[in-house]
Order: sequence, then C-alpha cells, then structure tokens
Amino acid sequence: MLVGIRELAPEITARAAEIEAARRIPPDLVERLRSIGVFRMFVPRSHGGLELDFPDGLEVIKALTRLDGSVGWISIVGAVGSLFAAASHPDLYQRIYQDGPDVAICGSSQPGGTAERVADGYRVKGRWPFASSCTHAQWIGGFCIVTENGKPVAGPQGKPQIRVVVLPAHDWEIEDTWYAAGLEGTGSHHITLRERLVPEVHVFDLEAPPRMSGPLYQALRQWLPLFHGAFSVGLAEGAVDDLLALAHTGRQQLYAAVPMRESETFQFCLGRICADLRAAQAFHEVQVAGHWRRAQAGTLNDEDLMIEGARSAVWLATTCVGIADASFALAGSSAVYDSSPLQRRLRDLHVGAQHAHAQQRQYVDVGKLALRRSAEPAA
Repeated sequence: MLVGIRELAPEITARAAEIEAARRIPPDLVERLRSIGVFRMFVPRSHGGLELDFPDGLEVIKALTRLDGSVGWISIVGAVGSLFAAASHPDLYQRIYQDGPDVAICGSSQPGGTAERVADGYRVKGRWPFASSCTHAQWIGGFCIVTENGKPVAGPQGKPQIRVVVLPAHDWEIEDTWYAAGLEGTGSHHITLRERLVPEVHVFDLEAPPRMSGPLYQALRQWLPLFHGAFSVGLAEGAVDDLLALAHTGRQQLYAAVPMRESETFQFCLGRICADLRAAQAFHEVQVAGHWRRAQAGTLNDEDLMIEGARSAVWLATTCVGIADASFALAGSSAVYDSSPLQRRLRDLHVGAQHAHAQQRQYVDVGKLALRRSAEPAA
C-alpha cells in the first residue's frame, strides 16, 4: 500500500488546487485510492479485507495525510466506516460487503436525527452536519436519538439512547453546505433523511458487545482519538516537508543578508520545529503501541484508555498546529499565496483541531484521571 501511495503522490500533489476547487476528491482519484486498498484496510479477512494491524493502518493514513490533508481525512473516514460497520447486524454487514471489501462508508456522529420505535422497525428523520466523504460514499450512517411516542428513550446514566442508522447512499439527500476554511476537499456536507421507515436490521448500538473476533473489533471509541492523532502528525510532517523544500530552492527573503538555509535564525527556528515534530511523532507512536497491546490482550474497551487517547489527540492537535504556524511564519511572504501548499496545511490543521476529538475541554477528564490515579494505593 505504501508503494502504491508513493506512486500516486505526484498526482495527488499536482491536483491539490483541483481538489480544493471541487470541494471533493475527484472520482477517478477515489478509484485509485480504492485500488490501493484504502477502503479495505480494516475489513476482516473473512470478507476479503486486509485486516491490517491497527498501527500499520495508521501508517497508511499518515502517508496520505502527509501528501494532502483532504485525502488523508477521507482515508480516515473510510477506515472508521469499516470499523463502524463491523458493529452492525450480520445481515446488514453481509449486504454492505456482498460485492467485495472495497466499500466506502461515511456518516455523521452528531445525533442529528430521531429514530421513533414502531412495530416494523424505526421511523427515522433528521439532518446531520459534517458528513465527510458523502459525495463518494456507497453507504451512509447517522447517529439518532431513540424516541417512543415522540419522547427520548433513556439509556445508560439516564442519557438519551443513541443508535446508528445505516442506509445505502442513494437513500440520503446531500445539501451543498461545505464552504470551509480548510479541509475543503473532504465534501463534508450536511445530509438529510426525510421521514422514512427503516427496518430494525439497519439500526445498531455501537456500545453493544462486539460481533466480530479479533483485536480490531473489540471497541470503536478507543480508536477514534488515535485516528485524529495520525491526521495531525501526518499534516505536520507535510508542513515541515514544504518548509524544507522552500529552503532548498535557495530563496532569500527581502532584507535578509543570506539565503534562508544559510541563516542561523532560520536554522534555529527550524531546529525547534523539528524537535516539536519528533516529540509529536514519538507521543503518537507510544500511544498507538499501547492501545494495540491492550487490543491484543483483549482489554481495549476501557474508559481510562479512552481518556488517555483523548489526551494524546488534544496535545497532538495543539502541537501540530503550532508546527504549521511556525513553519508558515518562517516561510515568509511566499506562503500566503494559494499556490503554496504550506498555507493549505495551515488551514487544514486548524480546521482539524476544531474537531471534538481535539477540543481542549477534554483535558478536564485527563486531570480527573490523574487525580484519581494519584490517590489510588500503590500496587
């Protein structure tokens, strides 16, 4: 897969402006990604997938993100979609993959819909934002609040019960709303379902016990922050690549005594950026390795592990935004043009950092966990 990505790299780079202008990944490029195996990375071997070890799959995602933020983002959506699908009813799962493992699945995790219980299943309606990849998806899912007689059904801890509704893409309406500051090529439009009857087999609970064996499929939520961390690190790597490429052109900024690469000021700032990047890479590698060990041991489904993953995602997003900001500033005026890949990395990283997995408020739970663990007696 990595060899295929290297072969595709020049085309992805050359088509960056086209991707942004279209606000989606061009269909022919989606097909190239499909042929490489992006959509079957985490599909089980029993259904023709690759069932990659989780760390290996993240290496693929980082490699794509390093080339282009939007391409990396839709690769994450494809990988997450296949893991979501693994939690679905076996009959639905068989239908999704009846023609092979290279299926693009997307959705919105915001509970923008309601699923009213009726005799034949659920009556579903709603409108969901941020449905990245919906322009090329074959199946789409949306989170719904379960209702009875128009009132939410209580779930664990008294919170409303949430279920995922998954239907073929042609059953959904796409609203052209994705005009954004970054990640413009992800096609993250709103999606809508008019009121319709959905059979129960198309509705499932992500918190239910896993339906499939193997370390990938024990739990989903614990993986999600690590996907976001891979995105942040991959884009930061790309930003440093851009800065180094600019320096190697021999560029000399206005009023500067020497070319950028010969300036000690530039070298000092670059050194700090490289140190921050290596710290980010190392943190992500350690967190991924720790999660994967727990998955192999059968202990992935742990709330503390969810908090540890969130801690890494938030710190990585903040650190990698700082790397992009510093690289942009160091590049000077040449980085302000649309033709500069560096400004695109900057925008993509800032937009990615607005995601729920990267929000600073999650440090509250991290602090609570630290206090609780410090108060526990030593083993």
